Amino acid sequence: MTTFPGGTSVSRLSVYPGACADGLAGGTPHLHTASTEAYVVVGGHGALQTLDVNGFRESELSAGSTIWFTPGTIHRAVNRGGLEVVVVMQNAGLPEAGDAVMTFPPEILADPGRYRAAAALPADPEAAEEAVARRRDLAVDGFHQVADALRAGDTGPLLRLYASAVALVRPAVARWREIWEESVAAQARHTAGVLDALDRGDGDHLLRSALMESAPQDRWGMCGRLRAHDVANPATLSP
Repeated sequence: MTTFPGGTSVSRLSVYPGACADGLAGGTPHLHTASTEAYVVVGGHGALQTLDVNGFRESELSAGSTIWFTPGTIHRAVNRGGLEVVVVMQNAGLPEAGDAVMTFPPEILADPGRYRAAAALPADPEAAEEAVARRRDLAVDGFHQVADALRAGDTGPLLRLYASAVALVRPAVARWREIWEESVAAQARHTAGVLDALDRGDGDHLLRSALMESAPQDRWGMCGRLRAHDVANPATLSP
C-alpha cells in the first residue's frame, strides 16, 4: 500500500494568532461528522475549547499534549502563544471533501447556499485572508450561541446544529464512501491479507517494501495555516 498508514492524514498546523470577534486568538470552531481528529502539540501553548452534549470544556495545550476528539465534538483551538500542532486525521480525504462543518449561526447552517458562500475562500491570497477572518468570526458567533444555551441547560441549539450538519453533508456521503473504500477499507483488507500470509509462513510481501515521501503543501485551514501532505499520492524513494 502506498497511502499513509491506516488511511489517516497528517499535517502541521500553526494556529491563527489574530484575535477573533470575542478577543481570543485562534481558529474557526467546527465539528467533523464522520472522522476523529488528534492534536499532538509540538510547540507553544493554548487551549482546546469543546462543546458536546455534556457541555463546554477547555483543555490546556502545551508541548507534549496529545488529545483527540470524535465526530460531533465542536472544537476551537485557542492560541495563547505560538501554538504549533501536528494533526492526525482519521479517514484521509473525507475532511477535504466536506466532513467538517463550521458552527455558523443557525440561519446560515439551515441554508446550504448561504453556508457554501460563507465557507468559501477566494483564490486571491489577500482576499482569502480576509475571508478566513470573516468566516471565523461567524463561526465564533454560532459557537457562543450553542455554548450559552448549554450553560443554561438547553441542548436544543446543539441538536439543531447537528441536524443542520447532517443535512449539509448528506448529499456527499456516496462520494465519501468511495473515498473510504479506496483508502481506509482497502488498507484494512491489505493488512488482513498480510496476516493471512504470515499465518501461512509466507513473507513475500516483505520483498515489496518501499520508502515514500510527501512534500508539504501550504494552505489556509480552519484552525490555522496548514502544511498538509497529499497522503494518497506520495513519491516512492525506493529504487
